[in-house]
Amino acid sequence: MRYRRSFVIFLGAIVGLAGLCGQTLAARDKGAEVIDVRVAVHDDGTTRFVLELAEDVPFTVGVTTGGVAIDTPSLDWRSRAAGLVRPIGLINGFTYGIPKLGAGRIVIYTASTVTIQKAFVVPSGSGDTYRLVVDLGLPPDPVPAPAPAIKPPPVADNPITGHGRQLDPPAPVLDVPAHPAKLTAETAAVELRPTPVPKQDHSKPIVMLDPGHGGVDPGTTGLSGEYEKEIVLALALAVKEKLDRDGKVKCLLTRDDDTFIPLPDRVALARSAKVDLFMSLHADSDPDPEIRGLSVYTLSKTASDSTAQALADKENKADLVAGLDLVNANPEVTNILIDLVQRETLNLSAVFAGLVIDEVGHDTHALLGNTHRFAGFAVLKAPDVPSVLVETGYLTNRQDEQLLRRPEYRIKLAAALARAIEHYFVRGREARRG
Repeated sequence: MRYRRSFVIFLGAIVGLAGLCGQTLAARDKGAEVIDVRVAVHDDGTTRFVLELAEDVPFTVGVTTGGVAIDTPSLDWRSRAAGLVRPIGLINGFTYGIPKLGAGRIVIYTASTVTIQKAFVVPSGSGDTYRLVVDLGLPPDPVPAPAPAIKPPPVADNPITGHGRQLDPPAPVLDVPAHPAKLTAETAAVELRPTPVPKQDHSKPIVMLDPGHGGVDPGTTGLSGEYEKEIVLALALAVKEKLDRDGKVKCLLTRDDDTFIPLPDRVALARSAKVDLFMSLHADSDPDPEIRGLSVYTLSKTASDSTAQALADKENKADLVAGLDLVNANPEVTNILIDLVQRETLNLSAVFAGLVIDEVGHDTHALLGNTHRFAGFAVLKAPDVPSVLVETGYLTNRQDEQLLRRPEYRIKLAAALARAIEHYFVRGREARRG
């Protein structure tokens, strides 16, 4: 961004950025079909979350730091990707994830600390669908500061379970997926806290790396049980180490530990740090175990193909509509300005995507066919920060998974990504001198 300062300052005098949370959700494994999702505010101040399903399902629900989590069997969102276009009542938005095979987890993000008033499943009026209902309210008194924990804090408390009716609370719910060596880190990493952005050294270009998922959201689980969130964090740290050692580029991370960060916050971190480049790192999954290879995504209003769209639906667990706040601006001028900003950003993103593909494909990793793809990923929607999302491989493919789990391979891949980042800024300097 610093290299486009005059352009951005000119536009910045006229327009400002505003964000609104929304979600596009999908799950690849079949399960109970999701018919609809509704949120409403009742006269007594409670906010009701309703998940309409094609069949009755068991569930557990509990309060977590920053929201409420609902565990169910895996759900099928493909018939109708549901989401909120704006905050309603106590609910800012929600996401859906797959913590382990055959299981699903909905995380509802709330505007403040809440309590679960009711949670139950009832048949619809027609009798051919079922409604999972969760009523949320404000706690009667301010929540006191927690005392020092004697043991690792649970992922959720105030559990309620049900299967067509409300039951007495059982033992703690929302078990962390089995990973004995890292159980304490898993259970302690549910704080929804963005990584603080330190004061920047503006003598160097700045890139922000975004290791996907984290905390209560493990991402894809590999064939050997490794979590996507761990693999991409290790890769991001390796890229940062390489860039720091070379000393040509300042590298920041959206997270450097097992922390969950909502997607809008990741974009906000990049913009608040005034970064010049943003790269999100993920590892994919597919029902076909033979599919493998790295791919690079840049933003598009429509996906390049059905695979790209399905991937975008899976990753967009907490979308950000990156519109411009148009204060006293002529609508025609506004449209032109938006188009100019986004055109330049998309063009620069495409340039960087090409460099990543060249460096990685040279001697590092198999590339997925049609390697540069397009989708509406939430983390790519900052209109003034060139951004790419790198799917580093498929954890459902044995070759890709074994490679990504090996530290020596991650170092090799990290070196290729670091070279692409450095070459991007060298090319920018040459173009300005041009």
